[in-house]
Amino acid sequence: MVRHFLKDDDITPKEQAAILELASEVKASPYKFRPFEGPQTVALIFDKTSTRTRVSFTVGVADLGGNPMVIDTGVSQMGGKESVADTARVLERQVAAIVWRTYAQAGLDEMAANSSVPVINSLSDDYHPCQILADLLTIKEHKGALAGLSIAYVGDAANNMANSYLIGCAMAGMHVRIGAPAAYAPAAHIVRRAEEIAAETGGSVTVYGNPEEAVVGADVVTTDTWISMGQEAEKQQRIDAFAGYTIGSALMAHAKKDAIFLHCLPAYRGYEVSAEVIDGPQSVIWDEAENRLHAQKALMIWLAKHAH
Repeated sequence: MVRHFLKDDDITPKEQAAILELASEVKASPYKFRPFEGPQTVALIFDKTSTRTRVSFTVGVADLGGNPMVIDTGVSQMGGKESVADTARVLERQVAAIVWRTYAQAGLDEMAANSSVPVINSLSDDYHPCQILADLLTIKEHKGALAGLSIAYVGDAANNMANSYLIGCAMAGMHVRIGAPAAYAPAAHIVRRAEEIAAETGGSVTVYGNPEEAVVGADVVTTDTWISMGQEAEKQQRIDAFAGYTIGSALMAHAKKDAIFLHCLPAYRGYEVSAEVIDGPQSVIWDEAENRLHAQKALMIWLAKHAH
């Protein structure tokens, strides 16, 4: 049965650990694995603008022996003239996998339901699971084991990054600490799911109404932009709501001395994070950005192995 990766818990904690191990191996030997030799083609579909996702998947597919075919939906029949289900039925006969950066999670669900090849969520409004694999790989490189570490996410916790941090890090047995204003707290069903997972893995989930409490004693501190794609009209409202949530030196001082800072990028210095922190010695954002490539290659190798 074909496997898809539409949200963080579409794999088990054990499978997540295996993919991260494979990612380390892939990073050490970039051209060792060739699941798309032929070359087979992988469809990379973009509804949203992209830098890291487009580069990492394009390079990743090529490194794995394949042909990356980038499809910008603005110049295709998708979404307007043709249904997602029909698009899936066309693509599955010609490509080895489908990677889609889109808006609604429902579209990914429909694509996967009608595809006999793996479908990967490279970002949706609800989840960003490939980013979390890269982040976990980065944390593992800098901290060793993942289980038992505390990760503090500060800022807009009602978005796709917070959802994926909650579920993906709980799967790794980490203690996930969220600091967010009440109006931007994570969805109750996401917190419940993360708590269920954490109960099995030895992790935990705690939601705080201020940033300081979330960051105290954290091994990892992370955030995301306050103004995601499509929220530009709310810019001033959001800046006001997140007053006091900028991750600066004073806030980082509440974390452990050897805490690392992550950001999925793009970052807006002076808003969700100060230049002093993101460009400082605790920041590992460039390792994190590079690790999108290695983690996604490992994911594609793993899915290709389970596609037959």
